[in-house]
Amino acid sequence: MATARVRAWWAHRQGLDGGLRGVGAAEVLERTGWARSVGGSAPYLGLFARARLGRETVDAEVARLAIHELPAARGCTYVLPSADFAVGLAVGSGAPEGELKSAERHLGVTRAEVEQLCAAVIGALEAADTPLDPAALKTAAGPAVRDLGEAGRKRGTTTTLPLALGLLQARGDIRRVPVNGRLDQQRYGYVRWHAAPLSDVDMARAELARRYFAWAAPASLKQFRWFSGFTASVAKKAVEALELVPVGDSDLLLPKELTDEFAEFTEPGEPRYALLAGIDGIHLLHREMGRLLEPADAARSVPGGRGTLGEEADPPCHLIVDRGRIAGLWEFDPGAGEIVHQSFVGENDTLREAVAETETFVREELGDARSFSLDSVKSRAPRLAALRAG
Repeated sequence: MATARVRAWWAHRQGLDGGLRGVGAAEVLERTGWARSVGGSAPYLGLFARARLGRETVDAEVARLAIHELPAARGCTYVLPSADFAVGLAVGSGAPEGELKSAERHLGVTRAEVEQLCAAVIGALEAADTPLDPAALKTAAGPAVRDLGEAGRKRGTTTTLPLALGLLQARGDIRRVPVNGRLDQQRYGYVRWHAAPLSDVDMARAELARRYFAWAAPASLKQFRWFSGFTASVAKKAVEALELVPVGDSDLLLPKELTDEFAEFTEPGEPRYALLAGIDGIHLLHREMGRLLEPADAARSVPGGRGTLGEEADPPCHLIVDRGRIAGLWEFDPGAGEIVHQSFVGENDTLREAVAETETFVREELGDARSFSLDSVKSRAPRLAALRAG
């Protein structure tokens, strides 16, 4: 099914064909899907590629809560539009509940003590004039925070505070805000909030399914299960109300209301290059990188690593995409102030223009294009060298 036409359709639905230029960040995320955020540049790169939105414009939408970073599908953090806050909070609530149950089972934590800590955190935030970071909250909550000792350190939960923060975020009682208003770092403070997750869990799951297939179809139930974190039975129930029809004899499904548009869709004749993060929705909604690779490209070596691209679950670098096909890889070298890339399709003026435009955006507005919070020039040095070598 991963023909050039289907890839181009995915890119079209993802707004990578120029159809969303000038649209605001909230609407872009509503139409193309939530932007995965791990303290890297992915949300900025995705919004720039789709709508040519600058960092200050995106940050302004964050500041006025038109968009916000929340724990959502699978408990992972995404940047969501305000219209999806209630759904995102509801479908993400299982993760902190699971963490609490694990702590109860393995670390001797009780729900009662965590709920008491939740109340202390809320009290501290209501008394504060500014966001409080975890260190300040720990001090403010005092003895309500318990150290979990060596057993906790081995399980990655050193105190009870993260358990309380996870529950409070999922309930919409608090939210975390970046200390400098930017999405591409992981230094946060917390503030009081009054958001309401959807109380009907089945409705929330069905709403996530409806959104997912609008963003990602044609997609399989297996791919939806990966994105949502739902079990097979929960996923099946979530899509019951959707009119999903098979595409050909594949396991891919398409909403009935899109079938005519899909049948009439024609792949653009000219390249439409977009420079994206490796965790952009064009890949991550399905998380099957091979569907975006030509066979010859799947056999290419991983830059600065081992094996081939076709053996990887996720891209080893940022992506150059052309009508849904992975047409190259790139990284940013902040020392040189330039994008270093490897093209799978040869160089041409259209590609050079796309690279130059993104390079200017990264250099002048972001300063770097980190894949995640701990990404650094040192850690990406082998990839930069491999990309330069071709």
